[in-house]
Amino acid sequence: MMLKQPEAGYGSDQTGLVWGFVFSDQAPRPVDCDAALQYLPPLPADSKDTSRFVWLHFSLSNAASERWMRQHLQLPDSFYELLRESVGSTRLEMEDDALVAVMHDVLFDAVFDSTRVSTLTLFLKPHLVVTARLRPLRSVDRLRTEVRAGQKVRSSAELLARLLLDQAGVLVDVVHRVTARVDAIEDSLLGGRTTATRAELGTLRRTLVRLQRLLAPEPPALFRLLNRSPGWLSPEDVEDLRQAAEEFSAAVADSASLSERLKLLQEELAATVGEHINRSLFILTLVTVLALPINMIAGLLGMNVGGIPLAQHSQGFLIVVSCLSIVTGMLAYFLLIKRRD
Repeated sequence: MMLKQPEAGYGSDQTGLVWGFVFSDQAPRPVDCDAALQYLPPLPADSKDTSRFVWLHFSLSNAASERWMRQHLQLPDSFYELLRESVGSTRLEMEDDALVAVMHDVLFDAVFDSTRVSTLTLFLKPHLVVTARLRPLRSVDRLRTEVRAGQKVRSSAELLARLLLDQAGVLVDVVHRVTARVDAIEDSLLGGRTTATRAELGTLRRTLVRLQRLLAPEPPALFRLLNRSPGWLSPEDVEDLRQAAEEFSAAVADSASLSERLKLLQEELAATVGEHINRSLFILTLVTVLALPINMIAGLLGMNVGGIPLAQHSQGFLIVVSCLSIVTGMLAYFLLIKRRD
């Protein structure tokens, strides 16, 4: 059977564009690459008019995307270098009065898999926002949905702030879903009905730790950028970015506290399992010790040799059983008293 070959664009057009929007005083309007170029005329370097800008989102799965950007957009070389980086550290830096950033996001179809994280490369100027990703990302798709619904955006910096808020929302959703599962595990553990395993708790904690490691550097990097913000950022833009960074920091802090809670649950579960193992070992030891006199006497009396004591005595069996009962009772009393101590 012949398999259908995937399209080269992977959800993008022939130029690699997944979607494009023009923002102005009116509602955002979708555009393609050719139409977007008409809204990017040369502007004076000191232009303060940031009410109109273009957002172009490209798919790196399409080989034509980078070629089109190099031909029609004047982007710095650092932006193209970041396109080839794998999932690593977050970067936000200024390049010729423009912001170049590498941000991390959860994949669109990911749930709890800590490996389902990819990068988003961003270039931001007053009149142009370019984003590129290899695979569909959840927070970027959220932002696209808001824009398609007619959400007005004042400037390109506010678009970045909304993207950070959507990233924080994705992280909060993950934390809420993990919290619901952790609450159920904690209730069952405290009630003596252990239904979870250390492997499950380890998976949840590993997911949160990986998300923290990838997303936690973004708010501090943004705060450092705002301390020496470019001149084209208005006070409203700076305040929006600062609030977005604060909410993002709160979401990261919540995930960190939940990770510590998972660590405590792992320790409590390990202690519970250890207690069960100790109890089982004690029962096994008790049975072994109590059976020791019986096994020794049975071994001695079962030897096929002459001179076995009480062999000809009429009450020999009762005497042996009585002695065994007394010795076994003393051993049981000694072990139980020791366990109680």
